Amino acid sequence: MAEDKEPWLNYLALTTIIFAVCATLSTFKGGGFSTKSVLNQEEASNKWSYFQNKSLKLYLHEIGKDELELELNRIPKNDKENIEAYTNKINKYADQVKKYEAEKEEIKKDAEKLETLRDDAQKHSKTFGEAVIFLQISILLSSIAALIKRKFLWYLAMAVGSVGLFFFLDGFFLIL
Repeated sequence: MAEDKEPWLNYLALTTIIFAVCATLSTFKGGGFSTKSVLNQEEASNKWSYFQNKSLKLYLHEIGKDELELELNRIPKNDKENIEAYTNKINKYADQVKKYEAEKEEIKKDAEKLETLRDDAQKHSKTFGEAVIFLQISILLSSIAALIKRKFLWYLAMAVGSVGLFFFLDGFFLIL
């Protein structure tokens, strides 16, 4: 004769399935956010390299401008032709300096935005990772409860699973 199944075991199976589905989704979403984090970090690093490139060009133009200004001071005041040539060249260098300063500021904003996106993705990924931990523990406790037919272990599994579900939802909304 078959052993009668206790009714609470049906609910245990249902909650275990819910926890397993949420753990799977948490793993999937956490991995996606982890990938976004890496990609945003790579793009931010590229932007910062570009920023350094512009900084170097800016510095070289500042040095060139300063050298030309020093040379301009050595030119006799009556040599109008050379004074005008040096002044034009100094102005071109000054324009380049302004251009590189503006470009650097824009690049900096882009890099900082990418770093913010990276940080946000890391928060989501971390929270989904925490959800997986609690949900996996609850699945383990549910399995043990089913094997030894101890209701208190199932209650414990539901409590731990509820924490996992909270982190699962928090992974989407970042409540904390």
